[in-house]
Amino acid sequence: MIFTLLLALCAFIKADTECPIVSESSVSDRRTNKNTFRLVQYNVEWLFIDYYSSANCPGNGCTWKTETDAKTHLSYVTNVLNELNPDLINFCEVEGCDELNMVINEMELNGLNETNVYKPYLKKGTDTSTGQNVGMITKVDPLVSLYRTETKVSYPIAGSKCGYTGSPSTSGVSKHYITEYNFAGLKTAFIAAHLIAYPTDPSRCAQREAQAQVLQYVIYDYFFKGYEIILLGDMNDFDAEVLDINSDKPISKVLDILKGLDGEYKGNYTLTNVASRIVQNERFSDWWDSDNNCDTSSQKDYSMIDHILVTSKINSKITNAFIYHEYREYCGKWNSDHYPVVIDFAF
Repeated sequence: MIFTLLLALCAFIKADTECPIVSESSVSDRRTNKNTFRLVQYNVEWLFIDYYSSANCPGNGCTWKTETDAKTHLSYVTNVLNELNPDLINFCEVEGCDELNMVINEMELNGLNETNVYKPYLKKGTDTSTGQNVGMITKVDPLVSLYRTETKVSYPIAGSKCGYTGSPSTSGVSKHYITEYNFAGLKTAFIAAHLIAYPTDPSRCAQREAQAQVLQYVIYDYFFKGYEIILLGDMNDFDAEVLDINSDKPISKVLDILKGLDGEYKGNYTLTNVASRIVQNERFSDWWDSDNNCDTSSQKDYSMIDHILVTSKINSKITNAFIYHEYREYCGKWNSDHYPVVIDFAF
């Protein structure tokens, strides 16, 4: 009897952390204005409230040392979202559905958003070291339950210039989800991912190229079936074509693979980086205190590693794109070390 209760409790806890299921009977569009749509990509930097022991977060393993600190951070995140009032926010570095629900509840308590307009969706990944996941809150329900691909690719991939000298290995995409939308009448695959960090590290570069190839398989499969594509997330890499504020050049082929310019399906499809709509001196989505001197006035500590890539028909619906820079980055800040990337659509 006790064993049965423990199993039931474990099932409840997992369900509380993971919320990937879309109920076909309750799919709805809760936007007030059905002619516009605002999409936000936001790495929210360790949005953890429940203690995750493997990463010691909240604690000395992440930015927020106590649960009180973590809750303060969550309030800053919700303040940003209330200002932006998105229809769909994709989160990177969120622990689970508990945190997504906390964001929703706080947005509603602030009185700036209607009650019951947002729903959370999250498919747990396999990064057990950090416990970080990718999830969304949205006013428009997806059409299919969130799912993952467990495909792995060998690295270094053919033609890699990462400089990796270790033994060959394989990598999958530990943090991602896939779902589908009917986006302005267009069948659309919605793919969100958070790739392995450190753009200039040769080992991470090689793994990230393998991750990009895994995602390219998903992209191509949907494109071949006649779907439009929205791919977004923290790709932890630079775009060689759409240069950021510091004209950072990638050592990897990650963005080229994702956009269809390289990889096994090179030339079979094309994705456009919506950052091309943003002037170069505004192209920065991440702050990293690279020399640990807290010199937040240094432009070199900013880069663009968060990206939204789309097919041409989706691109044609975009009316505006920008990166929200309305808070300051500094040592001891409560906001995220990333800025939200925002795109507006008109239908």
